[in-house]
Amino acid sequence: TPTGQLLGPDLCSDCILTIMAAELFPTKKLVPSASASSSTSIQQYQQQNLTNNNTSTAQGCCNWQGLFPTIRERNSVMFNNEMMADVHFVVGPPGGTQRVPGHKYVLAVGSSVFHAMFYGELAEDQDEIRIPDVEPPSFLAMLKYIYCDEIDLCADTVLATLYAAKKYIVPHLARACVNFLETSLSAKNACVLLSQSCLFEEPDLTQRCWEVIDAQAELALRSEGFCDIDTQTLESILRRETLNAKEMVVFEAALNWAEAECQRQDLTPTIENKRLMLGKAIYLIRIPTMALEDFANGAAQSGVLTLNETNDIFLWYTAANKPELLFCTKPRKGLSPQRCHRFQSCAYRSNQWRYRGRCDSIQFAVDRRVFIAGFGLYGSSCGSAEYSAKIELKRQGVPMAQRIIKYFSDGSSSTFPVWFDYPVQIEPDTFYTASVVLDGNELSYFGQEGMTEVQCGKVTFQFQCSSDSTNGTGVQGGQIPELIFYA
Repeated sequence: TPTGQLLGPDLCSDCILTIMAAELFPTKKLVPSASASSSTSIQQYQQQNLTNNNTSTAQGCCNWQGLFPTIRERNSVMFNNEMMADVHFVVGPPGGTQRVPGHKYVLAVGSSVFHAMFYGELAEDQDEIRIPDVEPPSFLAMLKYIYCDEIDLCADTVLATLYAAKKYIVPHLARACVNFLETSLSAKNACVLLSQSCLFEEPDLTQRCWEVIDAQAELALRSEGFCDIDTQTLESILRRETLNAKEMVVFEAALNWAEAECQRQDLTPTIENKRLMLGKAIYLIRIPTMALEDFANGAAQSGVLTLNETNDIFLWYTAANKPELLFCTKPRKGLSPQRCHRFQSCAYRSNQWRYRGRCDSIQFAVDRRVFIAGFGLYGSSCGSAEYSAKIELKRQGVPMAQRIIKYFSDGSSSTFPVWFDYPVQIEPDTFYTASVVLDGNELSYFGQEGMTEVQCGKVTFQFQCSSDSTNGTGVQGGQIPELIFYA
């Protein structure tokens, strides 16, 4: 048809489909500036519609449709907009509700649950639908995805948004929520996310949570989030064979959880009530595997154990004829540390390494999440000697962990482990800096024939020189021969 001519009723269906396809999937934007302008306008509409229902902006323009070149942008104008709304939702618990307008066709296209609700065999013609179990910000985040094809997540609402996406079967939004949670996963929130991942049936997220909890068990158990988990999650953590934690830390964490549970149950947190809250879960704590000193000064005096339990455990420690206990007496296996060795050989005697308080440093990156527990370091090449080492791990110049520690070398070319207080979580595809300042016998072994890439099991390490290194260590040779890690 000529330019500007309206489409007549006799236009063939193939022509209409062709024109629709051209509008939906344009091959070239003829007016980039107009597109940029419409993009800015659509963002303004969305922001206004998030804060209050937009009822005037589009209606005030008799040809607002002409402002936006794509159907996606025109759909976005309808997000949280009263114009042409044919359904309303009252979202949130009593006392915190928000009335949200909707458009049945758009919602049905984005969710099979909404389709069944509005167009299914059991569809009910309701003008107002109450949704008390979803928070308004999370419901709006889901609608923004359905209307605008945009994912807008934040840490405060992502779990509630995941719940909404699961409830209304919006799988791509749910996957984005899980990805967001995985990237923000840390020891501080791993226990809470473990509980939620089981609730939402997200096995990949569950596995990621276990990786963090196992490797950084003491940090996870001491986190505030641990006290917020449900009883089933508590029992699964206490039962865990691979927890990398002292049993005294496990015991103290369980008591902290019991105190929080008393408060949730409106009970005074007495010793008796704490024991009541723990129930049979207390027997999942491997109290007999504690050091005798830890038990005597801690668990035995906590009041949580009965007098008979305390006496039997003392007898189990000391008597030849040990009593039977309800507690497990076998220590947890924990995690086995792995070692990434970056040199193919080492040198000594004729080419000794000297320190003089200067820093040896190397940068590394991995292709999957690991937890650096410490370094393997060389020792003296002239017999046994003691070293003082300041070890440090940084990301983009920001210290993540550091420790001053002494270690003893026996004069061999072996490496000697030095450990951080807690394993440090290392994210993939980001370079970190490992550094050490050594003080001790200056005649030391050093590595040679360094490799830029090392495969350790399923983890690939890449190495590059660090500008922090002022004592000669680099990729090809020097110190920090090993990274000790959990994966």
